Amino acid sequence: MPYKKILSIVLLTFFTPLVVYPAVDASIDKQLDINEAARKSQITVDELDDQASRDLQRYRVKLQRRDSLAIYTQQLQKLIASQEAEITSIKRQTNEIEAIETGSLPLMIQMTQALDEIVGADVPFLREERLERIENLRFLIDRADVTAGEKFRRIMEAYLIEVDYGKTIEAYRGDLLRNNVVRTVDFLRIGRIGLFYQTLDGSESGRWDPEKTGWETLSSNSRREIQLGLRIARKQAPPELLTLPILKRNPS
Repeated sequence: MPYKKILSIVLLTFFTPLVVYPAVDASIDKQLDINEAARKSQITVDELDDQASRDLQRYRVKLQRRDSLAIYTQQLQKLIASQEAEITSIKRQTNEIEAIETGSLPLMIQMTQALDEIVGADVPFLREERLERIENLRFLIDRADVTAGEKFRRIMEAYLIEVDYGKTIEAYRGDLLRNNVVRTVDFLRIGRIGLFYQTLDGSESGRWDPEKTGWETLSSNSRREIQLGLRIARKQAPPELLTLPILKRNPS
């Protein structure tokens, strides 16, 4: 082989890596730069995706809040409408109450006065209690902080109590003033037709005389019947027929 050809081959073989290796390194560096750029781009994409997810979640929360506020606003509107209707109703009722009070006040005064007259003309049982009830009614009528309805209810309650007196039998203990002497006795009330008394020792019995408007002493024959009536009224004995002297007031 010619000497120059062999030398050329040797030189080519020796100097080839010197030319190829720098190109490979440059290619690798470029790829690394690309990879780094891709990594940074992916990080940016991930951050943007996370931000988009957070924004979407906040948007959904805002939508729910908006819907809740819409429902709450509708409910408030209904509540306001109901309150306005209630205010209108209260104003109307107030005007009606004022008219009722204006018309009912004279009637309530008359009813209380009539009740006082009934007690004054009636058999004198529980007189202090009944007169006190009437006085309380007069005081109630003058109070501005009590409604007309409550005043009328209390007056009707007093009338019902008086009505019940005519249908019941009652025993109670109280003071009897007679001949300027006060004694504690047991009273027996039979409806409104009879009011009797008996001393605590059972030695004396009597009755209210509506004709004389005073007390009358009864004979000893009535003591047992009055004592039995007291026991019946106190529910200490079963109901039984009583034989007692009854006086009726003659009609005027």
